[in-house]
Amino acid sequence: MDAWSRAKLFQAYLDDQIAKNQLNYRLVTTSGCGPVVEMKGQKLISLVSNDYLGFTQHPAVKKAAIEGILKYGTGAGASPAIGGHYDYHEYLEKKIAGFFRKEHAVIHTTGYNANSSPLQCILTKDDLVIPDAGVHTSVMEGCQMFNRKTVKHNDLAAYEHALKLSKGKHPLILMIIDGVYSQDGDLAPLREIIALCKKYGARLMVDDAHGTGVVGKTGRGLIEACNAWNDVDLITGTFSKTFGHIGGYVVAGEEMVNYLKYQSKQHLFSASSTPAALSIVKAIELVDEEPLWMSVLKDNIKYFRHGLLSLGLNIGDTRSAIFPVRTGDKIKNAKICYALQQKGVYANQINYPAVSLKDARIRMGVTALHNKAQLDEVLNVWADIKKEFGL
Repeated sequence: MDAWSRAKLFQAYLDDQIAKNQLNYRLVTTSGCGPVVEMKGQKLISLVSNDYLGFTQHPAVKKAAIEGILKYGTGAGASPAIGGHYDYHEYLEKKIAGFFRKEHAVIHTTGYNANSSPLQCILTKDDLVIPDAGVHTSVMEGCQMFNRKTVKHNDLAAYEHALKLSKGKHPLILMIIDGVYSQDGDLAPLREIIALCKKYGARLMVDDAHGTGVVGKTGRGLIEACNAWNDVDLITGTFSKTFGHIGGYVVAGEEMVNYLKYQSKQHLFSASSTPAALSIVKAIELVDEEPLWMSVLKDNIKYFRHGLLSLGLNIGDTRSAIFPVRTGDKIKNAKICYALQQKGVYANQINYPAVSLKDARIRMGVTALHNKAQLDEVLNVWADIKKEFGL
């Protein structure tokens, strides 16, 4: 089939899913990001957002975005290499580098590009990349054209086996992990992985998009929690979660950052971040200036986790703001997701290929803006869902 024939076949699939109320993707909300959203006139408790500290709605963050637009306009007008690099970009790069106790960073217009582009720039056909099976699609895309050995999720024996077999055979061996994994909400065994990398001469990249603002004493993620500042070669992440905007970053040593600024194609040839990105600077500052938000979030995480476990639901080994309720069946998953919406709860169904066929789950994210009454309402709905679907 050509692409148009495939599109026609896919449209038939979509129509079938819609008719069965099983297509719970690209749903249109008519209100802003928050603990409650509006959809088709119905108010739903929203658990689909990664706005962990609620900074998309923070008055100071909004004000910074508005002031940026008033000063600079709505766009950068060009890519960073040929006129689209402004002082606010320099300021943002210094801010995010400093947040992670480093001096140098390069920003991208999306978090996706911040993962995929540097890998396409760094790796060669002679190198080996070893990603954990749970890393983001952007990482997998970044290394798909290179020698890759994907290892079982958080399996230290598998990590060591791959490293042992490859030691001394490649100019570069790069291990890639998440700090907090986006689908399971669990943490990487970072200290043990660092030890393995040192033992076998590998470099280490950590994407802690879901750990930033959530894990660590001051929200610096798993690297802070493990005091591993000097043991990670590349720190990547996104501005679209805790920092309440859009974009991504790579934090590394000066030479590598300068290399990426001129060799990383998606950075070099993409239009630069808009002046509204000044909101990110304020969000970075607020993590330290208003630690209350992290405290409330951690309390909500503890409360919601206890509630789900009290219901006997399978949430795996999550240690973050991400809560996956495993259903293990794609069709049941879709039906549960629709039933939740009908009962006033907006959550995500996660199916293959995001997870394996037998590992379907409903994914929920808690934020600092949820209150206990809302979390209780969600838990009560789950009690009904459990009985209805025999979980």
